[in-house]
Amino acid sequence: MDWFFTDEILKKGDSCLITGEDADHIKKSLRMSAGEVITLCGRDKSEYPCIIEHINADGVQVRVSDSLECTHEPDIEVTLYFALTKGDKPETVIQKSVELGVHTIIPMMTERCISRPDAKSMEKKLIRYRKIALQAAMQSRRGIIPEVGALTGLTAAAGTLSQYDRAILFYEGGGEPLRNIITPADKKIAVFIGPEGGFEEHEAEALRNGGAHVATLGKRILRAETAPLAALSAIMFHTGNLE
Repeated sequence: MDWFFTDEILKKGDSCLITGEDADHIKKSLRMSAGEVITLCGRDKSEYPCIIEHINADGVQVRVSDSLECTHEPDIEVTLYFALTKGDKPETVIQKSVELGVHTIIPMMTERCISRPDAKSMEKKLIRYRKIALQAAMQSRRGIIPEVGALTGLTAAAGTLSQYDRAILFYEGGGEPLRNIITPADKKIAVFIGPEGGFEEHEAEALRNGGAHVATLGKRILRAETAPLAALSAIMFHTGNLE
C-alpha cells in the first residue's frame, strides 16, 4: 500500500484532499484510480488507510476508512551527527539512515571535511537532503519524517550532549564494543561519525570531554558513508529494533 504523509489529524469517515507533488505522484506515476487504497500517516504517528473517491485537476480526494497507531517507529530516538562528505555521499547516508530508523540527521563540519560549501550552496543541499528524507520515509513507511537539521560545527554539536541519554563517538582510534555502552534506559542517543580521514584527535577529545562514549565498529576501517549505516544498524540491533 502506497504511503504518504499529512499534517492533518483525521478520524474514520473523514474526507481529505491530497494536492501538490503527492497528488501528481498518485495520478501520473502510480496511475491510481477511484476505489484504490493508500495510507496517510499523520504527524501524530497515526496511520489512516484511505479509499480514493475521485481524482481531478484539484487533486486526489480520499475518505479515511480507519485510524490506526503506526507501529513502524523504533522505541529509541537516534540523532546522527555526520561530518559532511563530498559528492552525493551525504544523500546516500540520509536515505539509508531514514530507512534504518534514524530520528534526526545533522550534517556537521569538521577539520578534515573535504566538502566545504558556502551558505547558499548548503541551503540548496539541505532542500535536497530534506526531500530525500521525505521520500525515504514514505518508502520505508515511517511514522515520522526525520528532520535534517542545518549544518553545524563540531564545537556546537559537542555542546548539545546533555540533551541525550547517551552520546556515542564512533572513532577509528578504537573504543569499546557497543554492547558495553548502550543500556535499556537509553532512549535518546546521539551518534557522531567523522569525515573522510576521520576526526582530529582534539575533536575526539572535545566530544569525550562533553560526555561522549568512544565506541568501535570493529577492526576494519569503514568508509565515511558506510560507518553511519553500520552504527545505526548495530544500535537498532542492540536495542531490539531489528526484531
